[in-house]
Amino acid sequence: MTSRRARRGAATFVLCLSLVAVAAATGCSPVGGPVHRSAAADGPGQGGGRAAGPSVVMFLGDSYTVGDGRVQPEFTYASATARLLGWQVVVGGRAGTGFVVKRRDAFLGLFESQLGWRPAPDMLIVSGGHNDFRVPAPQVAAAAHVLLERAGQRWPGTHIVLMGPLWGTGTPPQGAIAVRDALRNLAGQLGVPFVDPIGEQWITGDTLTGVGNAPQYIKRDRTHPNESGHRYVATRLAGDLRRLGLAQPSRRK
Repeated sequence: MTSRRARRGAATFVLCLSLVAVAAATGCSPVGGPVHRSAAADGPGQGGGRAAGPSVVMFLGDSYTVGDGRVQPEFTYASATARLLGWQVVVGGRAGTGFVVKRRDAFLGLFESQLGWRPAPDMLIVSGGHNDFRVPAPQVAAAAHVLLERAGQRWPGTHIVLMGPLWGTGTPPQGAIAVRDALRNLAGQLGVPFVDPIGEQWITGDTLTGVGNAPQYIKRDRTHPNESGHRYVATRLAGDLRRLGLAQPSRRK
């Protein structure tokens, strides 16, 4: 994020496989539901879908997605969503990055180095825009367009979901609203499902004033969720994915 903690954090990439088979000893079992076999996704260009088993989902994002140093990657909303919905998950990205803003690489470079060479998942969730809030919104949308097209070309049949900026208060600045609007419009143009944490008011109030849910879910930096906040964000994302029919995605053949 734009906080000092995120700026000085080391580049982060984590592979967190949320295995849903016989996980009582590890604490990584999903909430309820049957035990599944592990799954193997087809590589790019390979037909025939994947073996029956849990959905394979990849995330690409900033410190909300990969962790901010105090909250470890296995406890971010991305991993928590995987546990809720029984996925196998690969979490990629880096703190302080965005579609345009980079720490060595922006999202497109991170996609190529961390995710794009992997076998095709059932779904890719791209979550970002927070760190781009000072960048002109059309520039952010143009960079996001390139990334989404690249992912679609690399992994035909993989579901792609675009998730707008997350914010640590209920009153994000106008730049963040503009980026959200630009990403939402892009998603509509491309026919990509869009998840809107700002519009749905996932976070309300402010830790400074003590009102809303921010004091419960957001740390003192007014930016990053605490572990409870990540679990809460996971429930909101899981709810949206259920409404979109993507709680148990399967790669299109």
